[in-house]
Amino acid sequence: MSPTKRTPMMVQPVSDPPAAITPEIDKNAACPDLAARSIAYYSMEIALSPALPTYSGGLGMLAGDTLRSAADTAAPMVAISLAHRRGYFRQMLDADGQQTEADVPWSPEATLPSAGKTVTVTIQGRPLKVTAWRFDVVGAVGHIIPVFLLDTDVEGNDAWDRHLTDHLYGGDTYYRLCQEAVLGIAGTALLHELGCTPQVYHMNEGHAALLTLELLREQTASRKLTDATDADAEVVRQKCVFTTHTPVPAGHDQFGLDQAKAILGDVRAGTIERFGCLHNGLLNMTYLALKFSRYVNGVAMQHGKVSQEMFPDYTIHSITNGVHAATWTSHALQELLDKEIPAWRHDNQYFRSVYGIEPARISNCHHLGKQRLFKLVEERTGHQFDPKILTLGFARRVATYKRASLLLQDPKRLLKIAKKIGGLQILYAGKAHPADTAGKGLIKDVVEVAQKLNSSALRILYLENYDWELGAQLTQGVDVWVNTPRRPYEASGTSGMKAALNGVPSLSILDGWWIEGCAEDVTGWAIDDADNEAAEAQNLYDKLENCIAPLYQRPNAWARMQQSCIAMNGTFFNTHRMLSQYFANAYFPQTPMAELELAGEAEPVLAV
Repeated sequence: MSPTKRTPMMVQPVSDPPAAITPEIDKNAACPDLAARSIAYYSMEIALSPALPTYSGGLGMLAGDTLRSAADTAAPMVAISLAHRRGYFRQMLDADGQQTEADVPWSPEATLPSAGKTVTVTIQGRPLKVTAWRFDVVGAVGHIIPVFLLDTDVEGNDAWDRHLTDHLYGGDTYYRLCQEAVLGIAGTALLHELGCTPQVYHMNEGHAALLTLELLREQTASRKLTDATDADAEVVRQKCVFTTHTPVPAGHDQFGLDQAKAILGDVRAGTIERFGCLHNGLLNMTYLALKFSRYVNGVAMQHGKVSQEMFPDYTIHSITNGVHAATWTSHALQELLDKEIPAWRHDNQYFRSVYGIEPARISNCHHLGKQRLFKLVEERTGHQFDPKILTLGFARRVATYKRASLLLQDPKRLLKIAKKIGGLQILYAGKAHPADTAGKGLIKDVVEVAQKLNSSALRILYLENYDWELGAQLTQGVDVWVNTPRRPYEASGTSGMKAALNGVPSLSILDGWWIEGCAEDVTGWAIDDADNEAAEAQNLYDKLENCIAPLYQRPNAWARMQQSCIAMNGTFFNTHRMLSQYFANAYFPQTPMAELELAGEAEPVLAV
């Protein structure tokens, strides 16, 4: 079969990725006064714009949404990440579902203003120059959160070092530890060189944990790092906040002590060891962050409990994730909300007021999103989907614990249900990490089953290159969002939150955020826990056949569910609420919210 021939599982023939990506950004915009920024937010990936390949998935999306809410609410923040000149990767799938990857190159110097400073740090026993490019996240009130993207492609650096900030999650562990040293050590040095000395350093996952060593070095600047005391460590600890994002072991970066010494040097590595930050003889970035943070949290209620069991020697709190409503709500729904409850943009609690809007008007907005999604599907694949038919969406990073194939476990029953209810459509999307052989195999398994099942009654497509724009259209256009992780490995999950904002109910395992968001038959449905996957799959089919499909056949009742998804889950699962909890519980727990003001401004930082 020709690799460009369309089949039910094929996408448009792959073209080469663009040589450069150039969003419209004012390179001459002045940088805000950094001296007034009291919170520094560090993340290995941040989704800043659909045009910039500076993210891979949920962690980066969460970081970007956090900063967008920070900008909307005039929070005194600044952020640090890496430039990722070659991006994460563009996914390409052949007719059999075999994934291949290509770089997504872009040119920071042609796109963004320079930070105007370069710092030199010692990594791998040699000097490393690090510069940065600035991306301004502009909020609804005009407030700017500057994000500095670190870059080692600087003249004078070793040839190998110039590529350290090229690939997000690329290379081997040696490359990754070098990257994490750049993020934490050079990022902190650059901030201080820019005149920014925050009161709070927030590590969004353990990748940035080495910033604690740089803070400790500065704390002992009049002495030596080898002379650092427990009192010095406590000073650093009082400045740091750490958010852990996953109970999956692979999500906690670990490096050999010999590797740590080679990259960080004997003094830094010895300091890590002396302060008891090794775990099982390895440099574990999660344990380093835990040791030097005064506040640690998981990203959902259940995840906080799971994390507490994983790290019993530390106190783990929970702040449930959210999404940035104005980014992920469809244009049609935004127009409706702007007309009926315009205060929603600065105060997401007003989503509750959608109960005052006729459900049919909300349903009409979703129908427009569904039509827009199906237009995209046709453009990409040549296949036409029917807007009248019940459509399920399953899209996320492909990892075995997320169990993308659970929905297809009993093909005969799924096909039988599709025929019984008058047709069923399923859209899949998701990337597997280039080194994840099992994840790639899972994509192929889904494609193989789907090819056998595709018929007039059941249509299944796997869309390639799941990214910001595709994710937005899927969550705005499908009828039901499906999520089937193996408990308790779903720390939070945010795609279902985006769907809920658009009136899309979830059919999901009770894990992560869905434990808090599921009101059975009101905001969606829970897949009952069982001792085996076959039983969970059968429960999924039971809910689909006996609950979801019958309700879908009642347009008025379905519209009321769409209304409740927005009113109940949109009100809580947003980053405006999430960020206010970080301020109240993690950043400045002893400070009344009314006193959290930007210097020279009369309005409170967070009016949410």
